[in-house]
Amino acid sequence: MCDLTVWNETLHPQFGQYFSVDRVLYRERTALQDLIIFENAAFGRVMALDGVIQTTERDEFIYHEMLTHVPLLAHGHVKHVLIIGGGDGGMLREVCRHQDVETVTMVEIDASVIDFCRQYLPRHSAGAYDDPRLNLIIDDGVNFVTQTQRTFDVIISDCTDPIGPGASLFTSEFYTGCRRCLNPGGVFVAQNGVCFLQQDEAQESYHRLSHTFADASFYQAAVPTYYGGPMVFAWATDNEALRHLQPDTIQARFHRAGLRCRYYNPAIHCAAFALPQYLLDALNA
Repeated sequence: MCDLTVWNETLHPQFGQYFSVDRVLYRERTALQDLIIFENAAFGRVMALDGVIQTTERDEFIYHEMLTHVPLLAHGHVKHVLIIGGGDGGMLREVCRHQDVETVTMVEIDASVIDFCRQYLPRHSAGAYDDPRLNLIIDDGVNFVTQTQRTFDVIISDCTDPIGPGASLFTSEFYTGCRRCLNPGGVFVAQNGVCFLQQDEAQESYHRLSHTFADASFYQAAVPTYYGGPMVFAWATDNEALRHLQPDTIQARFHRAGLRCRYYNPAIHCAAFALPQYLLDALNA
Protein backbone atom coordinates (compact mmCIF):
# COMPACT_ATOMS: atom_id res chain seq x y z
CA MET A 1 0.00 0.00 0.00
CA CYS A 2 2.88 2.37 0.81
CA ASP A 3 6.70 2.17 0.78
CA LEU A 4 7.05 4.17 4.04
CA THR A 5 9.67 2.53 6.28
CA VAL A 6 10.03 5.14 9.06
CA TRP A 7 7.36 7.43 10.47
CA ASN A 8 8.42 10.58 12.35
CA GLU A 9 6.13 12.35 14.78
CA THR A 10 5.83 16.11 14.24
CA LEU A 11 4.27 17.26 17.54
CA HIS A 12 7.39 19.15 18.69
CA PRO A 13 9.45 21.07 16.11
CA GLN A 14 12.79 20.83 17.96
CA PHE A 15 12.85 17.08 18.66
CA GLY A 16 10.66 14.01 18.49
CA GLN A 17 10.29 10.27 18.18
CA TYR A 18 10.20 7.87 15.29
CA PHE A 19 8.64 4.48 14.61
CA SER A 20 9.82 1.89 12.17
CA VAL A 21 6.98 0.92 9.86
CA ASP A 22 6.62 -2.77 9.19
CA ARG A 23 3.46 -2.33 7.15
CA VAL A 24 1.10 0.53 6.42
CA LEU A 25 -2.44 -0.69 6.91
CA TYR A 26 -4.25 2.48 5.94
CA ARG A 27 -3.43 6.04 5.03
CA GLU A 28 -5.82 8.71 3.86
CA ARG A 29 -6.54 12.37 4.11
CA THR A 30 -10.09 12.38 5.49
CA ALA A 31 -12.40 15.36 5.22
CA LEU A 32 -10.89 16.70 8.44
CA GLN A 33 -7.41 15.28 9.05
CA ASP A 34 -4.53 13.10 7.84
CA LEU A 35 -4.86 9.57 9.22
CA ILE A 36 -2.37 6.71 9.16
CA ILE A 37 -2.50 3.26 10.75
CA PHE A 38 0.64 1.13 10.57
CA GLU A 39 2.27 -1.87 12.21
CA ASN A 40 5.36 -1.58 14.40
CA ALA A 41 7.22 -4.52 15.96
CA ALA A 42 7.47 -2.89 19.40
CA PHE A 43 4.02 -1.32 19.77
CA GLY A 44 1.77 -3.30 17.45
CA ARG A 45 -0.69 -1.29 15.43
CA VAL A 46 -0.25 2.47 15.68
CA MET A 47 -2.62 5.28 14.71
CA ALA A 48 -1.57 8.87 14.09
CA LEU A 49 -3.57 11.94 13.12
CA ASP A 50 -1.97 15.00 11.53
CA GLY A 51 1.52 13.75 12.36
CA VAL A 52 0.83 13.04 16.05
CA ILE A 53 0.58 9.61 17.72
CA GLN A 54 -2.92 8.99 19.01
CA THR A 55 -2.81 5.39 20.20
CA THR A 56 -0.92 2.12 20.00
CA GLU A 57 -2.05 -1.41 20.71
CA ARG A 58 0.65 -2.04 23.27
CA ASP A 59 0.12 0.81 25.74
CA GLU A 60 -3.40 2.13 25.04
CA PHE A 61 -4.76 0.43 28.16
CA ILE A 62 -2.91 2.86 30.44
CA TYR A 63 -4.51 5.92 28.90
CA HIS A 64 -8.00 4.48 28.55
CA GLU A 65 -8.15 2.92 32.02
CA MET A 66 -7.02 6.09 33.75
CA LEU A 67 -9.26 8.45 31.84
CA THR A 68 -12.28 6.22 32.50
CA HIS A 69 -12.04 4.53 35.89
CA VAL A 70 -10.73 7.50 37.87
CA PRO A 71 -13.79 9.72 37.28
CA LEU A 72 -16.34 6.90 37.31
CA LEU A 73 -15.13 5.38 40.57
CA ALA A 74 -14.55 8.77 42.20
CA HIS A 75 -18.15 9.71 41.41
CA GLY A 76 -19.44 6.36 42.62
CA HIS A 77 -22.97 6.47 41.19
CA VAL A 78 -22.56 7.05 37.46
CA LYS A 79 -25.55 6.29 35.26
CA HIS A 80 -25.00 8.47 32.21
CA VAL A 81 -21.63 9.06 30.49
CA LEU A 82 -20.70 11.37 27.63
CA ILE A 83 -17.54 10.69 25.60
CA ILE A 84 -16.32 13.46 23.31
CA GLY A 85 -14.02 12.06 20.60
CA GLY A 86 -12.60 8.62 21.26
CA GLY A 87 -13.19 7.25 17.78
CA ASP A 88 -10.73 4.40 18.30
CA GLY A 89 -13.23 2.88 20.75
CA GLY A 90 -10.88 2.30 23.69
CA MET A 91 -12.65 4.74 25.99
CA LEU A 92 -16.00 3.29 25.04
CA ARG A 93 -14.71 -0.21 25.84
CA GLU A 94 -13.64 0.80 29.34
CA VAL A 95 -16.83 2.74 30.12
CA CYS A 96 -18.94 -0.22 29.03
CA ARG A 97 -17.19 -2.42 31.58
CA HIS A 98 -19.17 -0.56 34.26
CA GLN A 99 -22.42 -2.50 34.38
CA ASP A 100 -24.22 0.17 36.43
CA VAL A 101 -23.85 2.68 33.60
CA GLU A 102 -27.21 2.96 31.84
CA THR A 103 -26.36 5.11 28.81
CA VAL A 104 -23.18 6.04 26.96
CA THR A 105 -23.36 8.92 24.50
CA MET A 106 -20.36 9.25 22.22
CA VAL A 107 -19.83 12.31 20.03
CA GLU A 108 -17.13 11.94 17.36
CA ILE A 109 -16.52 14.61 14.75
CA ASP A 110 -15.01 12.31 12.10
CA ALA A 111 -16.98 9.18 11.20
CA SER A 112 -14.05 7.95 9.12
CA VAL A 113 -11.93 7.52 12.25
CA ILE A 114 -14.53 5.16 13.72
CA ASP A 115 -14.76 3.13 10.53
CA PHE A 116 -10.99 2.79 10.13
CA CYS A 117 -10.43 1.89 13.77
CA ARG A 118 -13.17 -0.72 13.84
CA GLN A 119 -11.47 -2.37 10.89
CA TYR A 120 -7.78 -1.91 11.74
CA LEU A 121 -7.78 -1.51 15.56
CA PRO A 122 -10.57 -3.90 16.57
CA ARG A 123 -8.94 -4.74 19.92
CA HIS A 124 -9.46 -1.16 21.07
CA SER A 125 -13.24 -1.26 20.96
CA ALA A 126 -13.45 -5.04 21.56
CA GLY A 127 -17.09 -5.10 20.45
CA ALA A 128 -18.15 -2.06 22.49
CA TYR A 129 -19.69 -0.37 19.46
CA ASP A 130 -22.36 -3.08 19.59
CA ASP A 131 -23.30 -2.32 23.21
CA PRO A 132 -27.02 -1.45 23.32
CA ARG A 133 -26.36 1.36 25.81
CA LEU A 134 -24.41 3.33 23.18
CA ASN A 135 -25.84 6.38 21.42
CA LEU A 136 -23.29 7.31 18.72
CA ILE A 137 -23.50 10.84 17.32
CA ILE A 138 -21.37 12.32 14.54
CA ASP A 139 -21.05 15.97 15.45
CA ASP A 140 -18.66 18.65 16.65
CA GLY A 141 -18.13 18.32 20.40
CA VAL A 142 -18.54 22.03 21.13
CA ASN A 143 -21.78 22.16 19.18
CA PHE A 144 -23.14 19.15 21.05
CA VAL A 145 -22.42 20.30 24.60
CA THR A 146 -23.78 23.79 23.91
CA GLN A 147 -27.00 22.51 22.31
CA THR A 148 -27.97 19.21 23.97
CA GLN A 149 -30.78 19.02 26.50
CA ARG A 150 -29.41 15.82 28.00
CA THR A 151 -27.32 15.76 31.16
CA PHE A 152 -24.54 13.42 32.29
CA ASP A 153 -22.77 12.27 35.43
CA VAL A 154 -19.33 12.05 33.81
CA ILE A 155 -17.98 13.71 30.66
CA ILE A 156 -14.76 12.36 29.16
CA SER A 157 -13.04 14.47 26.52
CA ASP A 158 -10.85 12.00 24.63
CA CYS A 159 -9.50 14.71 22.38
CA THR A 160 -6.41 15.11 20.26
CA ASP A 161 -3.83 17.79 21.05
CA PRO A 162 -5.07 21.35 20.44
CA ILE A 163 -4.20 21.09 16.76
CA GLY A 164 -6.73 21.09 13.92
CA PRO A 165 -10.23 19.81 14.83
CA GLY A 166 -9.18 19.15 18.45
CA ALA A 167 -8.34 22.80 19.21
CA SER A 168 -11.95 23.72 19.98
CA LEU A 169 -12.06 21.14 22.81
CA PHE A 170 -9.66 23.26 24.86
CA THR A 171 -11.71 26.47 24.77
CA SER A 172 -13.75 28.23 27.43
CA GLU A 173 -16.83 27.74 25.24
CA PHE A 174 -16.37 23.96 25.37
CA TYR A 175 -15.72 23.86 29.11
CA THR A 176 -18.78 26.03 29.76
CA GLY A 177 -20.88 23.75 27.57
CA CYS A 178 -19.69 20.71 29.48
CA ARG A 179 -20.54 22.40 32.77
CA ARG A 180 -24.09 23.13 31.64
CA CYS A 181 -24.82 19.50 30.78
CA LEU A 182 -23.21 17.93 33.87
CA ASN A 183 -25.51 16.73 36.62
CA PRO A 184 -24.87 18.10 40.15
CA GLY A 185 -21.72 16.47 41.51
CA GLY A 186 -20.68 15.41 38.01
CA VAL A 187 -17.08 15.13 36.83
CA PHE A 188 -15.38 16.36 33.66
CA VAL A 189 -12.02 14.90 32.60
CA ALA A 190 -9.85 15.37 29.52
CA GLN A 191 -6.41 14.49 28.24
CA ASN A 192 -4.12 17.48 28.60
CA GLY A 193 -0.78 16.45 27.17
CA VAL A 194 2.63 15.83 28.71
CA CYS A 195 2.96 18.61 31.25
CA PHE A 196 6.77 18.92 31.10
CA LEU A 197 6.69 19.62 27.37
CA GLN A 198 3.21 21.16 27.09
CA GLN A 199 3.08 23.25 30.24
CA ASP A 200 1.39 26.19 28.56
CA GLU A 201 -1.43 23.90 27.50
CA ALA A 202 -1.96 22.72 31.08
CA GLN A 203 -1.85 26.27 32.42
CA GLU A 204 -4.43 27.51 29.91
CA SER A 205 -6.77 24.61 30.60
CA TYR A 206 -6.45 25.08 34.35
CA HIS A 207 -7.27 28.78 34.27
CA ARG A 208 -10.24 28.26 31.96
CA LEU A 209 -11.60 25.35 33.99
CA SER A 210 -11.09 27.28 37.24
CA HIS A 211 -13.42 29.98 35.96
CA THR A 212 -16.07 27.37 35.16
CA PHE A 213 -15.89 24.79 37.96
CA ALA A 214 -15.48 25.08 41.74
CA ASP A 215 -12.68 22.50 41.72
CA ALA A 216 -10.15 22.15 38.90
CA SER A 217 -6.94 20.18 38.94
CA PHE A 218 -5.08 17.36 37.17
CA TYR A 219 -4.07 13.79 37.74
CA GLN A 220 -1.36 11.88 35.91
CA ALA A 221 -0.13 8.63 34.37
CA ALA A 222 2.96 7.65 32.40
CA VAL A 223 2.08 6.45 28.90
CA PRO A 224 5.23 5.35 27.00
CA THR A 225 4.29 6.60 23.53
CA TYR A 226 3.33 10.04 24.87
CA TYR A 227 6.97 10.76 25.54
CA GLY A 228 8.57 13.44 27.69
CA GLY A 229 7.27 12.64 31.17
CA PRO A 230 3.87 12.00 32.75
CA MET A 231 0.71 12.77 30.85
CA VAL A 232 -1.80 14.84 32.79
CA PHE A 233 -5.57 14.60 32.67
CA ALA A 234 -7.70 17.64 33.41
CA TRP A 235 -10.15 17.18 36.29
CA ALA A 236 -13.07 19.49 36.97
CA THR A 237 -16.12 19.24 39.21
CA ASP A 238 -18.11 21.25 41.73
CA ASN A 239 -17.53 18.61 44.42
CA GLU A 240 -13.96 18.98 45.67
CA ALA A 241 -14.33 15.97 47.99
CA LEU A 242 -14.24 13.61 45.01
CA ARG A 243 -10.56 14.41 44.52
CA HIS A 244 -9.69 13.47 48.09
CA LEU A 245 -11.46 10.16 48.66
CA GLN A 246 -9.82 7.63 50.95
CA PRO A 247 -8.23 4.51 49.41
CA ASP A 248 -10.67 2.16 51.15
CA THR A 249 -13.60 3.98 49.52
CA ILE A 250 -12.10 3.57 46.05
CA GLN A 251 -11.16 -0.04 46.85
CA ALA A 252 -14.75 -0.87 47.82
CA ARG A 253 -16.12 0.67 44.62
CA PHE A 254 -13.48 -1.06 42.52
CA HIS A 255 -14.37 -4.42 44.08
CA ARG A 256 -18.09 -3.83 43.63
CA ALA A 257 -17.59 -2.98 39.95
CA GLY A 258 -15.78 -6.29 39.44
CA LEU A 259 -13.03 -4.70 37.39
CA ARG A 260 -9.75 -6.33 36.47
CA CYS A 261 -7.31 -3.79 35.04
CA ARG A 262 -3.79 -3.88 33.65
CA TYR A 263 -2.70 -0.45 34.95
CA TYR A 264 -5.40 1.12 37.09
CA ASN A 265 -5.84 0.12 40.72
CA PRO A 266 -7.18 2.00 43.78
CA ALA A 267 -3.69 2.88 45.05
CA ILE A 268 -2.72 4.40 41.70
CA HIS A 269 -6.05 6.24 41.62
CA CYS A 270 -5.31 8.07 44.87
CA ALA A 271 -1.62 8.66 44.12
CA ALA A 272 -2.33 10.03 40.63
CA PHE A 273 -3.58 13.33 42.06
CA ALA A 274 -0.12 14.09 43.49
CA LEU A 275 1.45 16.46 40.95
CA PRO A 276 5.09 17.46 40.35
CA GLN A 277 6.10 20.73 41.96
CA TYR A 278 7.03 22.41 38.68
CA LEU A 279 3.45 21.96 37.51
CA LEU A 280 1.96 23.17 40.79
CA ASP A 281 4.18 26.25 40.61
CA ALA A 282 3.11 26.92 37.02
CA LEU A 283 -0.58 26.58 37.86
CA ASN A 284 -0.27 28.99 40.77
CA ALA A 285 1.88 31.53 38.95
